[in-house]
Amino acid sequence: MACLPILEYPDSRLRIRAVSVAEVDAETRTLVADMLETMYAAPGIGLAATQVNIHKRILVTDVSDERNEPLCLINPDILSAEGSVSFEEGCLSVPGVFEAVSRAERIVVKALDENGETLEFDAEGLLAICIQHEVDHLEGKLFVDYLSALKRDRLKKKMVKKAKHRTGESDSSRLSAPVI
Repeated sequence: MACLPILEYPDSRLRIRAVSVAEVDAETRTLVADMLETMYAAPGIGLAATQVNIHKRILVTDVSDERNEPLCLINPDILSAEGSVSFEEGCLSVPGVFEAVSRAERIVVKALDENGETLEFDAEGLLAICIQHEVDHLEGKLFVDYLSALKRDRLKKKMVKKAKHRTGESDSSRLSAPVI
């Protein structure tokens, strides 16, 4: 297993839509293990493959208090959503930023697990929020897209400045991303 580098906003690679996984094989299972290790080390409660620059429809999550209930969803599909809840979210790709986002309170999800077996289940509370957040990543969407244009613009400028400082870059061309 290996920890993978996590892309940070406004990296344009976070906007790439992930493609479906055709076959769950040993390579897929290795990626899932690496994603779980990365998520736990970060530390986070969810991670989409897009965030580690792998554009396949795979996400992992563990919202348990003991951090011992990992869940892998391959080709996840939200079949239904109901209710509405506002929750202060953070994101491993937008470190240090927490904002309230409205999402469905309950969802029904269908996906494959790391063994290629079909799962279909109801999720609510933190698990439902986390799955929706990670599915957004697979669609090239970030939680900051739910914020006002003014907040997004300020955040983008702050993150670009932080990245320049960290890497010593003088221009932000590799960090450009469309603001929606």
